[in-house]
Amino acid sequence: MSVEPPSSGRPTGPPSGPLSGPSQPPSGPPSQPPGTGGGDGGPEPHHPWWRSAPRVAAAAAAVVAVVALVVVLTRPDGGSGGGGGGEIFAQPAANTGPDPFTASTAEDSSAPPVSPPAPGESAPANEVRGVSGGAPGLYGGTRNTSSCDVEKQIKFLQSDPDKNQAFASVAGVQPSKVPGYLRALTPVQLRMDTRVTNHGYRDGSATTYQAVLQAGTAVLVDGHGVPRVRCACGNPLTQPVAQQGTPKVTGDTWPSYNPANVVVVQPTTTIINIFVLYDPDDHDWFARQRGDTGHHDKPTPPPATPTPSVTPTSPTPCPSGDETPPTGCPSTSTSPSTPSSDSQSPGSESPGSTPPSQSPSSEPPPSQTS
Repeated sequence: MSVEPPSSGRPTGPPSGPLSGPSQPPSGPPSQPPGTGGGDGGPEPHHPWWRSAPRVAAAAAAVVAVVALVVVLTRPDGGSGGGGGGEIFAQPAANTGPDPFTASTAEDSSAPPVSPPAPGESAPANEVRGVSGGAPGLYGGTRNTSSCDVEKQIKFLQSDPDKNQAFASVAGVQPSKVPGYLRALTPVQLRMDTRVTNHGYRDGSATTYQAVLQAGTAVLVDGHGVPRVRCACGNPLTQPVAQQGTPKVTGDTWPSYNPANVVVVQPTTTIINIFVLYDPDDHDWFARQRGDTGHHDKPTPPPATPTPSVTPTSPTPCPSGDETPPTGCPSTSTSPSTPSSDSQSPGSESPGSTPPSQSPSSEPPPSQTS
């Protein structure tokens, strides 16, 4: 009988079942650490944003919007439609006009117009002619009667801090100084159709547009004879902006309107203490002290030249920054309520700074100055 040796633990022939491991490599690539981009379950490949059509369209729309906003904000009129784009708004004397700051405080708007000498035949159609703010007869009014209720104007602005702030920003004074600024101005009536930059109030801020104010309009003028407030709407006024070409006139013109008769008031180099005004009711002349509301008006002989002379001129924009502004431009460096007898800055004027020592003499004053 044969005996088989004991098993050594190793197979003596081929296994009868499948191998313990796979007989071929896996179909997919070997697994990789997360975040390396391999494997079927990993994140999609990252593409540059500019190769995405929706993102490009959104970016382009944003650029167009920014460019449009910059264009609007950098227009001379701040986007209001009239700062220097060749359009001038005609405003009759009694009309309130667009975007008023306050209700009307005008007491009298009846001064008859006076026509300046006709321009020469060679004068360009868009020529602007200037007249000195101290010329006798440039302004009119009614003796012993203020053309504007200054105290009512102050109350209107004080009742609305936002409007007071916007008014102060245009006038170039601190909001708390607005009452003193207004009391330093002199109420008169225009006797010539006059170019100005008008500032209305809309949506919490001041607007800007070029305007022609009809003769007879009640205004407040500063110590250099420049209109600073239109009483029919309470709007602050500044010097006009130069126009390119022949400007388009909009608004409501009046029968006597003629672009050739429109003037720009040029500020005097010295402070005016007495304004020589024409009274259309009495057909007479009287003198009004600077800052007075008609309580101390005095009769005066008519001037040698009742019609103010005009000269071709070009409006000059007021500078910005630290540059010294020319006479007549708003200035925040000096408060209008601080008297200064020898200053020539429009911000230093005050009704009582250099009062005249006596009533006007018998000689017709060209306009008494300090």
